[in-house]
Amino acid sequence: MKVEQFVMAYLVEQDKIRAMLPEGFESLRPVLRINAEIRDEENVYVEFNTPVSHDGKRGWINIANWKSEDGLSFLREGKKVTVSAPFLFLVWQGTGLEGGCPAEKDNDGCFFLNAAEIFRPNEKINKNKEFCDCEFAWKFGGSDASGKSEGKTLPAFAEEAVQNYEKAGFTPENAAKIPCRQVLGAYIVRFERKTDTVSG
Repeated sequence: MKVEQFVMAYLVEQDKIRAMLPEGFESLRPVLRINAEIRDEENVYVEFNTPVSHDGKRGWINIANWKSEDGLSFLREGKKVTVSAPFLFLVWQGTGLEGGCPAEKDNDGCFFLNAAEIFRPNEKINKNKEFCDCEFAWKFGGSDASGKSEGKTLPAFAEEAVQNYEKAGFTPENAAKIPCRQVLGAYIVRFERKTDTVSG
C-alpha cells in the first residue's frame, strides 16, 4: 500500500487534556496531534491523538479516527494538499526541506480505546520527512480550535498542573474545543506499508 502521511501538532493547555484523559493515563506534553493518510491515492484516514504514558509505555492515545466513508476527502494542488470533512479542515504545503521528528523518538506506539484497550506498537518508517506549512480548523461547533504554522518547528514541554478543571468526556468534540496556542510544526512522509500493519 502506498501511503502519504501528513502530520501536524499544536500547543494547548495541558490541564485541559488532563481533565479529559481516561483513568490510568498521564498526559506527557500540552500537545494535540492530527495525522492524515492518503492511501493508494484514493482513501483518506485521519487520527486525532495526544501524548501519554500508561502501563510503562509512552506514546499516543487515540481520541478519535475517521475514514473516507465518514465524509473525508482530499484535494491536491501541486505541493498543496487539503483534507476536509464537515467537522475538519486541514491544509499541508510541502517546503522541500527534509529532516526528522524528535517527538517520534519518545514513542512506543498508540493506544486505541475500543471495547477493550488496544496498544499498537510504533510503526517504523525510515523515509525522510518533508517539513510543511500547514493550517487547520475543527468545525464541530462555533468556538473550536484553529491555527496556522509560522514556518518553523517548535518543541513542547510538560507543564505543571495549575488548574483543576471539571472532568470532561474523552471525545473529539471536547478536545477540539481546547484553544490552539500555537501550531508546533508539520511534515509529510511517503512510504510503502505492508497491508497487515494497516491502522484504522
